[in-house]
Amino acid sequence: MTIRTDAMGESRKLTWRVEGMDCASCVAKVTRAVERLPGVSEVQVNLMAERLTVALAPDTTPAEGVARQVEILGYKVMPMAPVAAAAPAHVHDADCGHHHAHGADGHGHDGKDGHAGHAHGAEPGPAAGPAAHGHDHDDPADAGKLWWRTSKAILVWLLGGLVVGAYALSIALPERLTYPLFLAATAVALVPFGRRAVALARAGSPFSIETLMVTAAIGAAIIGAAEEAAVVVLLFAVGELLENVAAGRARAGIRALADLMPRTALRLRPDGTTEQLPADRLAVGDLVLIRPGDRVPCDGLIEEGSSALDESPVTGESVPVSRGPGEAVVAGSINAEGAIRVRVTRAASDNTIARIIRMVEEATASRAPTQRFIERFSTWWTPGAMIVALLVILLPPFLLGWDWSTSIYRGLAVLLIACPCALVISVPAAMASGLSAGARRGLLIKGGAALEAIGSATTVAFDKTGTLTEGRPRVTDVLPAEGRIADEVLALAAAVEQGSSHPLAKAILAEAAARGVAVPAAEAQSAIPGRAVAGTVGGVAVSIGSPRHARESNAALGPLEAELERLQGEGKTVSVVLAGGVVAALVALRDEPRADAASGIAAITALGVRPVMLTGDNRRTGEAIAISLGLDAKAELLPDDKLREIGKLRERGTVVMVGDGINDAPALAAANVGVAMGGGTDVALETADAAVLKDRVTGVAELVSLSRATMANVKQNVAVAIGLKAVFLVTTMLGITGLWPAIMADTGATVLVTLNALRLLRWTPAGSRDAA
Repeated sequence: MTIRTDAMGESRKLTWRVEGMDCASCVAKVTRAVERLPGVSEVQVNLMAERLTVALAPDTTPAEGVARQVEILGYKVMPMAPVAAAAPAHVHDADCGHHHAHGADGHGHDGKDGHAGHAHGAEPGPAAGPAAHGHDHDDPADAGKLWWRTSKAILVWLLGGLVVGAYALSIALPERLTYPLFLAATAVALVPFGRRAVALARAGSPFSIETLMVTAAIGAAIIGAAEEAAVVVLLFAVGELLENVAAGRARAGIRALADLMPRTALRLRPDGTTEQLPADRLAVGDLVLIRPGDRVPCDGLIEEGSSALDESPVTGESVPVSRGPGEAVVAGSINAEGAIRVRVTRAASDNTIARIIRMVEEATASRAPTQRFIERFSTWWTPGAMIVALLVILLPPFLLGWDWSTSIYRGLAVLLIACPCALVISVPAAMASGLSAGARRGLLIKGGAALEAIGSATTVAFDKTGTLTEGRPRVTDVLPAEGRIADEVLALAAAVEQGSSHPLAKAILAEAAARGVAVPAAEAQSAIPGRAVAGTVGGVAVSIGSPRHARESNAALGPLEAELERLQGEGKTVSVVLAGGVVAALVALRDEPRADAASGIAAITALGVRPVMLTGDNRRTGEAIAISLGLDAKAELLPDDKLREIGKLRERGTVVMVGDGINDAPALAAANVGVAMGGGTDVALETADAAVLKDRVTGVAELVSLSRATMANVKQNVAVAIGLKAVFLVTTMLGITGLWPAIMADTGATVLVTLNALRLLRWTPAGSRDAA
């Protein structure tokens, strides 16, 4: 059990693992039962992670009391071992967040640290559904057993044997001898179901499916319909078994991500020899040998060797990527060629695979707006339906001339039809499958709200540098002012750029290194957000920023004005170096569009979504890239300008903002959904509402397609759940169908919607090589 006491000592956080939950209503029952306890608050139940977290006030309910309350409902509760806090996504340099705009949106860091992750309506709390639905839960002793050997399956075999045996004997024996067998079958099932119904009622969930089913079965036996009562409980048990199997498959689809991690790793000793140890025992700083064909056991940096790495298990990228010294590798990828030595940069509990699993689990606890609506609807549905069932029993004998036996029988059938379990599970089952399918394709979405919103997007707004472009610009021209030397002004520019991790800053530092230019130290480094970065070099005030910043500083470009026009006309980003308030040089850089940028934009357009580029770069450069890619562009935007543009776009519909996850946090937060890509795995996992790990523009179109496929699945499920109930309600009232078809309207629909949701696990993007 993980316990944390807050700073004021007023409450403590407790966490348990809860085994046996198989649907959103299980979450609701646990939530409602625990919330009733004195001193309990902030109840969070995560279905996929099988985790219960509460805040508990001192001197109220003991921790054991919380666990006991959950165990009464039929779940197994186990304390969780304390888990070390995850390491931060990345460490900021000294001047991180003090950036400038050089005219490029990418270089206009705008003073943003890129970690303003947001939820856009995603609820971190429990994915609680109404307590209108219940289940006979897994016996913890069944863990690891094949489904047909579990206690649920044994109950089905026993009931099936009794019912089939009774029907077989009824052919040769009189009814008075076989009727007790049907009563026995009914009683066998009613013992566990009845016990659970009582426990749920005491815990605050009186309208569970167990309650409805037990009431209907007892009523049927009383009026002499024991055969049908036995079939009802048998079908209920079969449905519960099938639903549990389906839910287990959905959870296994997410847990399968853990199988991407190798069990062992080869750690290099100081003397050069290796030792084999469990991969989860690797520590930051360890040096690991990864041979050809091995799966990478950690996140790290290559210190020696080069190879092609197959990252498809993690990112969905089907083409192996070349990696060499100094480059990052991610846990779970496969070394396809040469041996490499990798320095571990993240502990096992915080590597890429662990964080993906954690994020997907947490995402399943976030409810989409459609799911919240269904849950609110279901809360009123069940009590209302029970009143209708009672009216069916009481009124027809007086109004329609039915005999009491008929009205009671049909009222009991309506009672079985009343349970909204299929309706409740229709949305979260589809959402969980959609989130899992996306994770397998390198598309991470932080919750149902984001998943639902992406598909309804009318506009996708892109950052430029590191998003539509490679994010690896290089210096193409250094044009000094009259009386200046190129290497001299390059040294000044590199001096004030030291410490920055932005791509354009790195490009300038790389050019200085390539030319062998000695970079002096800079003092009093500071940033003019969205415009420039400045410092003092050798007593001279130096800044490097956009042409706009130079003009606002009243620095005349003189003869360099024509060169500025020429360079921008060539699609290059131009920065102006000022020394002592006077223009010292122009530094031109170029960042090529990603190889799939044009096809990615075309795919988005084909989906009926308008793509637009929002960039701080100069108008001519921005328009040149936009025209080549086939989208509209808004250029020369400062941070506040980007926010205003997104606000205008939101007036026309849902807006998805795509950025590199480093310098676009405010814009990502302002959009309905923020998508991070191009900034590396660390940033992609920690910022925005979704992340494209494969680092491809086409991934954005895939996100839209996945969202639409998921919401189509949700609509199908809701239609099945409501449609079956409507059909059987009519046929029951007309006397065409009886009790056992009524239970099929509930249990059968539940199984159908769950199996339909599982189809999403096989989702592949259109045009994918492995698409079905």
